[in-house]
Amino acid sequence: MSAVDHPAPRREIRERFGFLRRSYAMLIKEFIQLRRDRVSFAMIVMLPVMQLMLFGYAINTTPHHLPSAVLLQEDSDLTRSILKALENTAYFRFLYEVHDVDDFDNLLKSGKVLFGVEIPRGFERAVRRGDRPALLVAADATDPVAASAALGSLGTLVQTALKHDLYIGDPPEMPFEIRAHARYNPAAASSLNIVPGLVGTILTMTMLIFTALSVTREVERGTMESLLSMPIRPVEVMFGKIVPYVLVGFVQAFLIIGIGVGLFGVPVLGSLFLLALLSTLFITTNLSIGYTISTLVQNQLQAMQMSMMFFLPSILLSGFMFPFAGMPAWAQYLGECLPLTHYLRIVRAIMLKGAAMQNLRFDTLALAALMLLAMTIAVTRFRRTLD
Repeated sequence: MSAVDHPAPRREIRERFGFLRRSYAMLIKEFIQLRRDRVSFAMIVMLPVMQLMLFGYAINTTPHHLPSAVLLQEDSDLTRSILKALENTAYFRFLYEVHDVDDFDNLLKSGKVLFGVEIPRGFERAVRRGDRPALLVAADATDPVAASAALGSLGTLVQTALKHDLYIGDPPEMPFEIRAHARYNPAAASSLNIVPGLVGTILTMTMLIFTALSVTREVERGTMESLLSMPIRPVEVMFGKIVPYVLVGFVQAFLIIGIGVGLFGVPVLGSLFLLALLSTLFITTNLSIGYTISTLVQNQLQAMQMSMMFFLPSILLSGFMFPFAGMPAWAQYLGECLPLTHYLRIVRAIMLKGAAMQNLRFDTLALAALMLLAMTIAVTRFRRTLD
């Protein structure tokens, strides 16, 4: 082999080592940049931890101790035994005792309870005479997952729990009749639960992302400096940024509800004006939160990451995917701080239950408080960026 043949292998070796050095330098550069981008670094750690905690501790597909009410028209030892037997099934937790049918219906319409038990007058006397009176159990079936397991447990479990109150040994048959009535969604159609929920879920995702990216895009392009040089106040900038997306949110809500009614047969039993009014409140709340996110981040990637960080617990803890009443207390407290939780109750109550404003006062006030809080933080943060 001649000496002329040696430079080629050496050149290949140098190029190979040069490729490794350059790749290694690029690798180090990306790690340094990732370390400096604290928002992205936090997302890497927080997202899997959040999903693990929520799915491991907060999500429960077989909820127990569901909020219930009793319309008690007769107070006797037998009726108390029946209520205790229902609670012993671990599905019912009686929070309200009413004596008026209107109060009974309002509790179900407002979503304060998922079940209502009605015990009529003369119930114990009819049982003793062998007349087999009827015990009514009304369920809010707008969430079929939460209602189905509890309704399925009524017959045998209550009979077993009551056997010592009425008989010695096993009773030959149930001494009274349990009539379960699934209100608002008697066929347990999942579309009646999902389609109204999609209105709030899609609005949450799009409103957050649109607003957060709208402001950060102006910062990245340098047009925000030109905007701030104009004689305009932070509140006016925020107002101008939010109003166009309110109209966008209306278009999205109209499309979802229209398709749901036309294709899936979802009813709209309540007032469309009330639904539009409260949807405006919900859209404005999400836009204010998106605007707040835009004042905390430095670029569009961070804005997208923080929006998804807010959106993930919203869909998991609001009652859209899993029964809200089946979550532990700490998860329900977190869910109450999310606008989507209150809007899901509102939109389902108006569309499926025909609820009026008097049934929705708590969720309306909660949305208004969250909107004012988000707007205050957004304007305060925006003013600090001007200083």
